[in-house]
Amino acid sequence: MGNEEPVFRVRGFNHVALVCSDMRRTVDFYGGVLGLPLIKTIDLPDGMGQHFFFDAGGGNSLAFFWFPDSPEAAPGVAAPVAVPGFGEWISAIGSLNHVAFDVPADKFEEYRARLKARGVKVAPIVNHDDSETQVAEHMHPGVYVRSFYFQDPDGILLEFACWLREFTPEDVRHAPRTAADRHAPIS
Repeated sequence: MGNEEPVFRVRGFNHVALVCSDMRRTVDFYGGVLGLPLIKTIDLPDGMGQHFFFDAGGGNSLAFFWFPDSPEAAPGVAAPVAVPGFGEWISAIGSLNHVAFDVPADKFEEYRARLKARGVKVAPIVNHDDSETQVAEHMHPGVYVRSFYFQDPDGILLEFACWLREFTPEDVRHAPRTAADRHAPIS
């Protein structure tokens, strides 16, 4: 894979768009609690709703739609029911399971404490490694990312995560499963 031109020059996410039930509450949470700057607001034509954008850093944005007639939330289908470790977190095909924000490793535990101080319920810290359980009780050189989960006021599953090492070709070693594998026993 030398100096080949990429098929597309993707530079990150322009934005990820979610749907909220209350734009004011969403602005209060993402702008006030998480500190993401609100960078663009749109009232959609013909009373269709609103579309607001927050700066998520690195040229990436997190956007929200507010529709006056959107269907109610469908936890367990369109989104996880709970935070991992506190209940069922599987969601349906085509759903958005969670949004993970990249945070600096040296600020990781401080950021968790800040969220808790602001009244946000946060899950325990998870040290992800390549062990059978994929979780390490204690830090070791094989931990490649640390994270913790929490939810926004609409129950959208969020995560703060920090990479701890660079990936190598050895990190890509699993064959992708297919639709036919969905109901087959996993070996």
